[in-house]
Order: sequence, then C-alpha cells, then structure tokens
Amino acid sequence: MPTDFLLSAIVLTPGVVGLFLLATPREAARLQRWVSLLASLLTLAFAAVAWSRFDPANASFQLVEARTWLPSVGIGYRLGMDGISLVLVLLTALLQPIVFISSWRSIHDKVKGYVVAMLLLETGVLGAFLATDLFLFYVFWELMLVPMYFIIGVWGGERRIYAAVKFVLFTLAGSLLMLVAIIYLSFVFHSQTGTWSFAYEDMLRAAVPMGQGFWHSPQMLLFAAFALAFAIKVPIFPLHTWLPDAHTEAPTGGSIILAGVLLKLGTYGLLRFNRPLFPEAWHRATPLFLILAVIGIVYGALVAWAQKDMKKLVAYSSVTHMGFIVLGLFAGTLTSTQGALLQMVNHGLSTGALFLLVGVVYDRRHTRMIEDFGGLAAVMPLYTGAFLIATLSSIGLPGLNGFVGEFLILTGAFPRHPAVVAVAATGVVLGAVYMLSLVRRVFWNPLAIEANRSLPDLTWREALAFAPLAFFMVWIGVHPGTFLSLSEAAVRRLIGG
Repeated sequence: MPTDFLLSAIVLTPGVVGLFLLATPREAARLQRWVSLLASLLTLAFAAVAWSRFDPANASFQLVEARTWLPSVGIGYRLGMDGISLVLVLLTALLQPIVFISSWRSIHDKVKGYVVAMLLLETGVLGAFLATDLFLFYVFWELMLVPMYFIIGVWGGERRIYAAVKFVLFTLAGSLLMLVAIIYLSFVFHSQTGTWSFAYEDMLRAAVPMGQGFWHSPQMLLFAAFALAFAIKVPIFPLHTWLPDAHTEAPTGGSIILAGVLLKLGTYGLLRFNRPLFPEAWHRATPLFLILAVIGIVYGALVAWAQKDMKKLVAYSSVTHMGFIVLGLFAGTLTSTQGALLQMVNHGLSTGALFLLVGVVYDRRHTRMIEDFGGLAAVMPLYTGAFLIATLSSIGLPGLNGFVGEFLILTGAFPRHPAVVAVAATGVVLGAVYMLSLVRRVFWNPLAIEANRSLPDLTWREALAFAPLAFFMVWIGVHPGTFLSLSEAAVRRLIGG
C-alpha cells in the first residue's frame, strides 16, 4: 500500500471495522468474532509492512503523515514512527489477535459490544504511540479510557463497577492536568515564535523557563503535570492502587491488553515527552523517581508473594516489572534506556501470557485461588509447559527475553546509581521466589482436589494464542539485537547519548 497512508491504516483499521460492526445484529456473534479477528490480523500485517519499510539508522520520524485539522490554533493530524514507537506498535498489533482468540469461548454475552470496545481500544493505543501532535496524542489517550471502562465494567468480575470507576477516576485525574500542560506549552511556543502549533517537533523547540523552586518553575510544573498522568498509567508507587482491582476484575482479554500495552503508554510518555520537553526538570526529579521505582520493585514483589489469588499475584508482579522499567528510564544511560524499552516489550509478552494462562484454568474451574489447585502437571502437561515458559520469562531466566531487559537496565544504571541497583536486584530474587512458589503449589503439590483430576489440557485454540508469545520470548532471549537495533538511533536522539 502507499507509504503516505500506511500509519493511518495501522491506526484506523481497527476503529473503522469496530464502527462497522455496530451495524450488525447482536445475534451475529460468530460474524463479529471473525471480522474482529481478521481486522486485528490486517492491522498486524500493516505493522509488519511498516517494519519492513523502516530504516533503523534514521533517528527521525518515518512514514510521516501531516494534515491540517484546526489550523487556526495549530492542531494537525500528524503521525510518525521512529524506532521507539515501532517496537510498541508491533507489540500492540501482536497482542490484539491473541486477545480475540483467548476470548473466543469465554465471552458469551454482548459479544458485539466486547469486540467493538476492543477494536476502538486498539485504535486509541496505536494512535497514541504514533501521534506526533500533542493534542492528537491527548485525543487518542482519552479515546482509550471509554472502551477500557466498559471492558472492565461490563465483562468483568463481581466488583467490576468499582474497579472500572476507580480506573477512570485515577486516569482522568492525571490526564486533565496533562491537557492543561499541553495547552500551556503551545502558548509558550506561540509567545516565542508568533505561531500556534501542537506539533511534537515544534514543542521540542519551546524553551520553557526553569525558574526557582517548584511553584515558581514553569518547567517543573509542566513536568509534574505530564509525569502525573504517565505515573498513574504505569503505575508508579504509590499511584498503583487501581491496578490490582482492574486486573482482577477485568476479563482475560482485558487483562492481557491492560498489562501488555496500556501500562506501556505511561513509560512511553515519560520517555517521549517528559525527558526531551523538560530536560532540567527531568534531571531534578530523577532522585525521586529512582526512589519510587525501587520502592515499587520491592513492594510489588513482597505483596505478590503474599497473594492467594493467581491473577492478583500476576497483577502485583506488574508493579515490580514496571518499577524496573522506570528505573531504566531515569538512570538515563543509553544501555539502561534501551533495556527499559525492551523490557516494555518483554513484560507485555510474559505477563500477557501469564494472564492468558490464568484465564485458561479459570474458565475450567471458575476459581483463581492457588489453594484450589495442585498436581496439574500430571493432568495438564501442555498447560504446565506453557506456564513454566511464561514464568521463566517473567523471572528473567538467561536464554529468554526477560533476562536481557533486566540485565541491560541494571548494568546500564549501575555506574551512576550503584546503591539503587543493589536494592533493585533484590526484586529479581523475590520475583523468582514468588513465581516459582506459585508454580510449585499449582503444578507439583499433591493432586488432592477431585475436580482437578479431569481438567482438559490446552485446546488447539488456547495453544494457538500462546504460541506467538512463546516464540518471541525465545527470539528476544536468543537474539535481542533484532529489536534493540530498531530503537537505538531514536533512543540516542531522545536522550542525547
């Protein structure tokens, strides 16, 4: 397809198909499932084409699209892809078909609404990763909020309304301040150039004064407004309390996409916007964010260790993993930042796989309590192998993807922050303890509960959903350079390395 419209095809295909499906009768669930799956596969194909046309040596945005939208105030429809956005677009496009496959049998009620919400959510995520206009980024950022609210609130568990409302309130609290900061940043650019613009490249040239103190520093205030929105989305301790509720109550597909890509929008935003737009404020805030990252790493691991619900355990493990990513970003070296970006992908693969597999046994037993299982290795050998691969990836076994990301983060951060790395390393050990303890109790404890003796193993559909995740866990673990090379030039440009 013509390069001029490739990024628009990636962003708009899911949403357009979703709007088309609104016109189909509610009884046509089979049609809706197939069309949504095909739309997500088509989006993945477009993303693969973009990968094939991408030049890793070029640090600038590529495949750029720029059209006027509201010219009187400088708002445009601007899309662009660099190495940072490419890897996250590929992750999003890969996970979405897996979400539809995993939900094929588990979502029975209001199928049309579910697939439409998922497709609109994908458009919002992809648009946020590819937007090079700050106002357009905000539009896509807010677009994600509505479908995710309904995914949790309609198809979630018993406390789904509480979890959905909490998710919305937390997200809105940060995003409204970010909107004010975006508008103020455009005012700064206009005052300096006489031109209205929200274009990312123009905002990079807006010289925001640092000032003295926090309340008298425009740059610190703008940094804080952006950072709050992104820190809630990551989430960074202590703004994480919405996450366990959202994960626990969301359906399996919602948990996969929430952990896989929505959390990454927070760390992507910190890297894409906070670091280059407010460099002095970033430098001053680094000690605070390093401390919060380390607290999140250790706290998340300890709380995960104490969980009795498998899904909640995996949810708290995300607090630990995202803490490592924040550590890598604020350590500020090329190696640690590359490790953080790779770990965004790794977390999406391994934690997405874990949520997928927890959903498999929940569909069979309608419980996620660890004490309700035991001895599954004897009755579900394929499932056991899949869960073990995802677990070993999550804890960073050498040869799998998780090891590479954590190693780059810790080695990249060590020269500047050895004490922080020493404390963070305990999170690696604790992660291995609680994940391997989970595996032991679920799979190798005595097969004492009669209902577990007749559990069917992975179906072909469940294996099909897991297979691509396992493939990339191994590929990145064995040959990480394939993906690191995509983002290196863009990361160097962004951090000035």
